[in-house]
Amino acid sequence: MNELQPYDMMQQYHHIPAKHRNKFLLYLSIEQLKDLMQELDKEDQLDVLPKLGIEKSTQVFDLMENDELASLLSDLEPEKIEELVSEMKEEESQVVQHLMKYPPETAGRVMNNRFVWIPKHYTVREAVDKLKDFAELAEYLNYLYVIDEQKKLVGVISYKDLILADLQDKVEEIMYTRVVKADVHTDQEEVAKLISRYDFVSLPIIKEDETLVGVITVDDVIDIVMQEANEDIEKLSASGKAIDFNTPSIVAAYRRLPWLILLLFVGLISGGIISGFEETLEAVVALAFFMPMIAGMTGNTGTQSLAVVVRGLVSEDLTFKQVIKLIIRELWVGIIIGITCGILISIIAYVWRGSFTLGLVVGSSLLITLIIGTLAGTIIPLILYKFKVDPAVASGPLITTINDILSLLIYFGIATAFITRL
Repeated sequence: MNELQPYDMMQQYHHIPAKHRNKFLLYLSIEQLKDLMQELDKEDQLDVLPKLGIEKSTQVFDLMENDELASLLSDLEPEKIEELVSEMKEEESQVVQHLMKYPPETAGRVMNNRFVWIPKHYTVREAVDKLKDFAELAEYLNYLYVIDEQKKLVGVISYKDLILADLQDKVEEIMYTRVVKADVHTDQEEVAKLISRYDFVSLPIIKEDETLVGVITVDDVIDIVMQEANEDIEKLSASGKAIDFNTPSIVAAYRRLPWLILLLFVGLISGGIISGFEETLEAVVALAFFMPMIAGMTGNTGTQSLAVVVRGLVSEDLTFKQVIKLIIRELWVGIIIGITCGILISIIAYVWRGSFTLGLVVGSSLLITLIIGTLAGTIIPLILYKFKVDPAVASGPLITTINDILSLLIYFGIATAFITRL
């Protein structure tokens, strides 16, 4: 076990039969238990806590990263939280309780306080000495953050620059004063974008008065990116809360049902549209043959555009000019796809039924619906984003259902207009 990385230790824990896991946990040292707890997902963490007991749990908590611990405790009952944190070291307990006051998925909730800061009046020699003293405490030693007498962030210096500087140099003379930072209330996704944009391994987090209160490190960002990606996938598929390979079938069904039941009733509108054009269908039965294709193609193009927009919003800060450019581009995409598919299906309809008018109805319907489907998949998430709603809630099934309704209205509308020639 001493040779294993924390991830491999977690894998071993999962491979052991449940009845033997207590023995496995008893064998591990407090340091190893800390590594294991930080690798387990929240559900497994909550399962392990009762096995460890209060005393051992609090020893592990004292060693865990504060942000990880705050995330874990946030799912417990207030009485249980109080019972656990009261047994922790006072300093660690206060930090964790302070982090839990910030809203979920903000920089304040995911930051940690294990970093090295130095006063701006320090010499390089004093800074290096402090770095050595706190080497075990700090999670990363790539940057040292410089503060003034009021503990406000005034600069940053890299470990490399510190080593290359003369020992008698003043820190304030060699530090960078233009510091990229984030406020405690900044959304965690925005923090991830900042670190990605500047290729940092950590980012300082400040309060409204510029006081330095924590850092977010690159390993936190990886967790954030994974979490946000999973949330977007869940919303795009309208599957609700997280569902993985280990989720019981009843739980998985329960989490999927709300969206699907809603979409079921929305889908009834499609049935109402079809029944409203019953006379058109009776007059030209061949129209029913192309109906699933029209609706399906429209939903597919809408979902493709939705995926492009949601993915783009994660990595870019769109300006009004970029939004207009994106909408125009997707309009042209819809036109090109619509013309290509429209001509193809028109030829198929003409060859099959020998009716030029049927080919014209089906082809023109597909052209118009593909353009509308592409624009709907682009504009709907942009509107949601503008109103501070996660654009991923414009889920694939929702976009598909809306496009089904629009495509059927257009298809039967055009068919009804040409009914006398069909």
